[in-house]
Amino acid sequence: MVDQVEHEGRQLKSNNNLLKSFGYAFAGLKVAAQERNFKIDLAFAVFALVVCGVLRVDAHGWLAVILCIGAVLSLECVNTAIEAAVDLASPDIHPLAKRAKDCGAAAPLIAAMISVVVGLFVWIPALIELLQG
Repeated sequence: MVDQVEHEGRQLKSNNNLLKSFGYAFAGLKVAAQERNFKIDLAFAVFALVVCGVLRVDAHGWLAVILCIGAVLSLECVNTAIEAAVDLASPDIHPLAKRAKDCGAAAPLIAAMISVVVGLFVWIPALIELLQG
């Protein structure tokens, strides 16, 4: 009986930590959402979803576009974290700090460029089908 109470106590503590973790994650999302590039990415995400709707993209196309949106937004969050960590560690201008920030910024850029390619692969056939139908 005591083991079960202790186990339940640990489980309750674990759930509390899980809730705190989600709270921290949403706080990070709120910080990232204040960044200019994140807002730009969100605008393009909305545009991409609207285009999918207008072109009546199939389920696989929707999935590809949604995965691309998730990748770009996730990498934008990672870039924001890298920039904050570098600013904390190296408040003065340093070539390695610049290198880290530049590489961090390249990650969402690469994902965005690949997303454009994926979007074209999804939208062009959907547009052709819509025009022919």
